[in-house]
Amino acid sequence: MHALPERPLSTKSWHVVYQGFEPAEERLREALCTLGNGYFATRGAAPEASAGVVHYPGTYVAGCYDRLPSRIAGRTVVNEDLVNVPNWLPLTFRAQNGDWFAPERFDLLDYRQELDLRQGLLSRWLRFRDAAGRVTEVAQHRLVSMDDPHLAALQTTIRAVNWSGALEIRSGLDARVSNRGVARYRGLASKHLTVGSTGADGDLIWSDVMTETSAVRIALACRTVVRASEPARGETHAQPGWIARHLTVAVGRDEAVTVEKIVALHTSRDRAGDGPAPVAAARRAVARASDFARLRERHRLAWARLWRRAHLDIGGGPAQRTINLHLFHLLQTVSPHTVGVDAGVPARGLHGEAYRGHVFWDELFVLPFLSLRFPEVVRALLSYRVRRLPAARRAAREAGHTGAMYPWQSGSDGREETQVLHLNPRSGRWLPDNSRLQRHVGLAIAYNIWQYYQATGDLDFLASEGGEVFLEIARFWASAATFDPSTDRYDIRGVMGPDEYHDAYPGAATPGLDNNAYTNVMAAWTLWRALDLLDLLPPRRQKELCERVALTEDEPARFEDVSRRLRVIFHHDGVISQFEGYENLAEFNWEGYRSRYGDIRRLDRVLEAEGDSTNRYKASKQADVLMLFYLLSADELRALFARLGYRFDRETIPKTVAYYLTRTSHGSTLSAVVHAWVLARSDRLASWRFFLEALDSDLHDVQGGTTAEGIHLGAMAGTLDLAQRCYTGLELRGDVMRLAPALPPGVPGLAMELRYRRHVGLRLRAGPDGVRVGLPPSARPPIEVALGDGPVSTLPPGHTLWLRPGRTDGRA
Repeated sequence: MHALPERPLSTKSWHVVYQGFEPAEERLREALCTLGNGYFATRGAAPEASAGVVHYPGTYVAGCYDRLPSRIAGRTVVNEDLVNVPNWLPLTFRAQNGDWFAPERFDLLDYRQELDLRQGLLSRWLRFRDAAGRVTEVAQHRLVSMDDPHLAALQTTIRAVNWSGALEIRSGLDARVSNRGVARYRGLASKHLTVGSTGADGDLIWSDVMTETSAVRIALACRTVVRASEPARGETHAQPGWIARHLTVAVGRDEAVTVEKIVALHTSRDRAGDGPAPVAAARRAVARASDFARLRERHRLAWARLWRRAHLDIGGGPAQRTINLHLFHLLQTVSPHTVGVDAGVPARGLHGEAYRGHVFWDELFVLPFLSLRFPEVVRALLSYRVRRLPAARRAAREAGHTGAMYPWQSGSDGREETQVLHLNPRSGRWLPDNSRLQRHVGLAIAYNIWQYYQATGDLDFLASEGGEVFLEIARFWASAATFDPSTDRYDIRGVMGPDEYHDAYPGAATPGLDNNAYTNVMAAWTLWRALDLLDLLPPRRQKELCERVALTEDEPARFEDVSRRLRVIFHHDGVISQFEGYENLAEFNWEGYRSRYGDIRRLDRVLEAEGDSTNRYKASKQADVLMLFYLLSADELRALFARLGYRFDRETIPKTVAYYLTRTSHGSTLSAVVHAWVLARSDRLASWRFFLEALDSDLHDVQGGTTAEGIHLGAMAGTLDLAQRCYTGLELRGDVMRLAPALPPGVPGLAMELRYRRHVGLRLRAGPDGVRVGLPPSARPPIEVALGDGPVSTLPPGHTLWLRPGRTDGRA
């Protein structure tokens, strides 16, 4: 082992470095140093750590859920959680007659942790002195294989700097875990695992568990090998839920010992073709696995392939490092390995237990970016929704509607997983949770299907299961809209928008709001696009799709009628109203509350603790009206509002943005993403500030403790999409790639490679002088490209276009 590196905190684009051991920051570091591969992920907890105040080891398998009943506030509730599976990390050591190593117990002389984003490697270097004066150096490297999704590995090199004698090593598997990573959930049932068998065969040990109600079998096996000048003596110790190899080896002064721990994880959710039962599969996989060096090299090559497809160049600097970090965590949550897994996009990644690992609408901020990079992954993630279409149909029927009503929170089988009660940590009270009224999830799914088609031209998906989901979502909104003869308009009543600060009218006996602008406008857009979808299909395929969903002859006419007459509320000055009645709410005392409380991002909790409610005020967690300007271009909105029969002039967008900007607390990490987007053309400096805030949201935990419970995947992906689509003005519409760069002050240029309409390696570079688009040579047909709403140019493979205001240059 080389001497411990002595260098300051790294600011390089590919490394996140933490200098020193800081117990108060450990959980945040563990979330941000999570390693994963799309199949499973493990938090960056120290191998010697156990769950407690300082540390929280956690390993999560994509799509592995379990539900348990709990007794709270005088009633029984059932919650489903992404399961914290057995911990494969445990590894510690001690000098003869000493204490087992833990940073808190020893005199730390040096401590540094580094996350290498390019290689997907978490490393730790430390030096410590024990009570006997013995100094020991440790270098540790960890990976969760991006090459083989079932493997992980830990390499630990221990050097006895000024001592000699026996070195003891303990390497184990711990199934005595539960879901205890979120403080506000700790009053709920959390023991999801029933311990099955443990066993050993020489250096190989294994552990088998089953989830309590979903009956998923989970097996881990590990092989621990000591590389030293003297052979190690070993024995196995086991107790219920725990098994470990105890290894002892003689070490000389200034001599190093290397310990390699190779782990395999399999579950009964693996596809049948993956092999035998989980225990046998895990044992076989770890027995056949290479040593750490070979695993690391194949892992590095797998990451190199991902980075070639995913890299997004924003011109370097600190922002580039955070962009790379966000890309890294996105690819660890949803990677090409996701294609073989029945799982959606968990809002907090596979990085912790916040939101119980559920799937919300955050895919709306994730999939458009991935559609132009990893279309096969996007289709797999959309298939998660396809497989849960029967559940969405049942939910619509039970609500008295037709079509498909997707849940606000989804998990294993597509039923509504939203909690019925939630805890306000500030007041300590359990309160009714009405957020299941956020029916707009289906609109996000429809939008993502359409964006996927625009990026890929995958008409087969649109003509089959993708089109089926899309039409059933449109059918739901056509059914949910009720006609009001007095206004000659359709209303959508009793819903919530994405702004969760308003779930009812002040003093109302029942929850729900009427004519939420985001919901109504996007419902009109979805119904309009459903008609376009049918027109896109050849007659035979259109007929097959209509038969598949039993679409009656009169339903397209219903889609047409509702899409033209849905009601949108405006304030007296032309600002789009968040919902009917919003203009009549009281103004909020922003300055007074900021002076009293400082951070009021979670204004809802502050007011509830005071006995008040955000329902009374013009105050938003995230102004959902602005989501319209996030999802749809000004041209598309003008056409949509004209279709609805409303005036939408050039002042509507800036006036509406300005109105809500002063009335938003930014209680969601997504809020900064949306504001950066909608300000990109009118106020580039403000857009850049919001962009930087969005970049900082998890890296610096701007919400004060939430990142430690799991990263915010939607906000991370949203920053990537800001650079990829917003700041380049990239819009896919009508089989044309339209570009209108609007670079903020901190971005000198943007460069990326995309996959568009089956062209691999489309090169896009945007700068102050315009934008260049190039296609590599291939047999694919040309694509159509335009600068904004300018003339459309044809770009054949093997050529490059330089698009500048007033001119377009082509060159071979």
